[in-house]
Amino acid sequence: MAEAPIRLVIADDHPIVRDGLRGMFAGDPGFEVLGEAADGAQAVELARVVRPDVILMDLRMPGTDGVTAIKELARLGVPARVLVLTTYDTDRDVMPAIEAGATGYLLKDTGRDELIRAVRTAARGEAVLSPSVATRLLGQVRAPADPLSARELEILRLIAGGATNREAAARLFISEATVKSHVLHIYAKLGVNDRAAAVAAAFRSGLLALDDD
Repeated sequence: MAEAPIRLVIADDHPIVRDGLRGMFAGDPGFEVLGEAADGAQAVELARVVRPDVILMDLRMPGTDGVTAIKELARLGVPARVLVLTTYDTDRDVMPAIEAGATGYLLKDTGRDELIRAVRTAARGEAVLSPSVATRLLGQVRAPADPLSARELEILRLIAGGATNREAAARLFISEATVKSHVLHIYAKLGVNDRAAAVAAAFRSGLLALDDD
């Protein structure tokens, strides 16, 4: 028994892009294009009515943008997976879309076969990312949102080596109170509450290496 086709909605403000995507998927019996939307608001309303499996969502559209639409779909409990298909892979585009609940993020230069595989993957609820987006997200995970200063890194290395605040102060020719202040900033930036957790977080994120003094 053949599997049911994956049901799609295409949301993009450019008619030529929508036509191209519709033609691509309409020619494959594994897919059914249920409709098209020219902005995020139309995509949300259409998805509420036709209940697609996957929405191909552009991000920068006039009126309601893609991220706003993704958030609204989640708020309404629409179960469709959202696969972002856009030209942009900057932090200000990627992170809000992923945080809003997008299942995947691809660029419009993605090849036909790769895009079809990505839609199938998204329909299964599995994440799919273009290589540049994956690299960008990995960088976000590896580094704290608020990076440590050079002095904070110095103190963190001394802490990892077992130095007390007093010993670190002596090594760096600064006051113990200054060291304590830096340590508190380190905790805040790494999202931890003690020295051991700070050192562990630093090794996980790549801020410290095993061969650091």
